[in-house]
This record gives sequence, C-alpha cells and structure tokens, in this order.
Amino acid sequence: MKVALIQMNSQPNREQNLRQANRLMAEAMAGAPDLIVLPEHFDWMGGTADDKRQAADFVPGGDAYRMVQRFSKDHGVWVHAGSLMERSGDNDVVHNTTVVFNSRGEHVGLYRKIHLFDITAPSGAVYAESDIVTPGNDLLIYELNGYKIACAICYDLRFSRLFDRLAEENVDLFILPAAFTRQTGRAHWEVLCRARAIEYQAYFLACGQCGSYRTPTGPRRETFGRSLVCDPWGSVIARAGRYPTVLHASIDPHRLSEVRRLIPMSQHRRSMRDKVLQVKSARF
Repeated sequence: MKVALIQMNSQPNREQNLRQANRLMAEAMAGAPDLIVLPEHFDWMGGTADDKRQAADFVPGGDAYRMVQRFSKDHGVWVHAGSLMERSGDNDVVHNTTVVFNSRGEHVGLYRKIHLFDITAPSGAVYAESDIVTPGNDLLIYELNGYKIACAICYDLRFSRLFDRLAEENVDLFILPAAFTRQTGRAHWEVLCRARAIEYQAYFLACGQCGSYRTPTGPRRETFGRSLVCDPWGSVIARAGRYPTVLHASIDPHRLSEVRRLIPMSQHRRSMRDKVLQVKSARF
C-alpha cells in the first residue's frame, strides 16, 4: 500500500490553509497513493482563543470537511484528514477531530483527540488546549487494503495505554497527525514514534506541522516538522525536513509478518490484571 503524508505550515487563515492542503494533496497524487494523510490542525493554527472557537466548523458540512471530501471523491483516494476544529451542535463545545474518507468520498469515521496539550514548555510558553477543546472518549480503527489502521492525534503519542488498547485489536498501522512544538520535538518526537512502532510491531505514520505560526501576543511559535514513517522494526523508512512537502512511503505486508515472526510478542504478551503486591519498607 502506498501512502503520502502532507506536511504543512498552517496559519490562522482557513482559506489559505485549504488552498495549501489541496495543492499538496494534488502534488501527492503523482505517486498514486492509496491513502493521503494530513497533519493536525490542517485547517487552522494560531490566533486567539476566540479566533479558534470562531474557526471551529461543523462535521459534516464545514468548509474543511467538504474540501477534503470532494478531493477524495474526485481523485479516488482515501484521505485521513489530519485534524480540524469541530464545532458540535452546542456552540460551546469544540473538538480536535480526525475525519476519514474513503475513495468514493464517503465518511468512514471520526476520532476526537483524547489527551489535551496543557503544558508549560521549557521556553516558558504556555499551551492550554483544554481552554478551547473538549476531549473525546471513543477510539477509531478502520480497514483499508487488508490493513487495520488506528487513529491518534499529537499529544496522544505520550500515552502508551492508548496504543496498548488499540494494539489489542491487532492493528497494522498507527496514524498520528501532529503539531509538535520545536522544543519537545527535538527531544521526544522520533524516539516516541519509533518506540510505538517497536513495542506494538506496527507501521507508525506521523504527519506534522512545520515552520512557525502567528499568535496574538509574543513571538511566533515554532512547530517541529520532520514527519516520518517507521516500519514495525522501528526503522525510519521515510522522513521529511523543516518545510511543507509531500512524504511518500510504502507499507509492506511481508515486513509486518517478518518482524512479528522474528519476535512473536503477541504470543508472549500476558495479562497484567493480577493484584500488585505492595511491600512496606522495613525499619532498621
């Protein structure tokens, strides 16, 4: 199976972002992919909290939703639509949502980001995703060309329990749209992506934002880029740089079988539901 990852530099400008996504997806079609993957927030990055709430759109029916749906139908290609800001029927609720379309432009399913990015970076920059976004509760796995594909978004990467639960369903590919910060990306991006591929013996596709984006106050914020594809051995088989681009890779069923045969972890994995013994420290 051929995949194409679209690395973008989104801004607080939906029209500009959708043009960029459409152009890069059209460029990706030269490689005849079966699946195109967009990054987190392909429709909107930056701005104020109110800007982001206003930018949230309906699923189905919003501009970003319709653009990707139309592209998948017109070009006969599956699209894993990174994530977009989804406005629910209640205007006070916004989700960070992945939508998946098949090659007929049909809505296959959606995943709403579960773990929200509320941190203070080493630079002192404060990220408070939960000020705007409401977390989801449900997982999504879909099938394409005989592969079982699982969804996660950005900060989810740090929570192995999520991937452990998905792996129980015999997943072959994990797809992670992201907008990692430059600082956290330098330290953790590749090592975490490779770790998830190794520990669950699956392909790992991580599609990121790159470059900087505008904020209402303070300096521009930097994203890490470096989208990558890891095979189930943890080898990086494709890697992007720091600029918007299309990253192509092939998913090989024989590589999946080979790695799982060499180290048959699925046969060795045991339940951890036994009671944990707690031993009080001795007094001397």
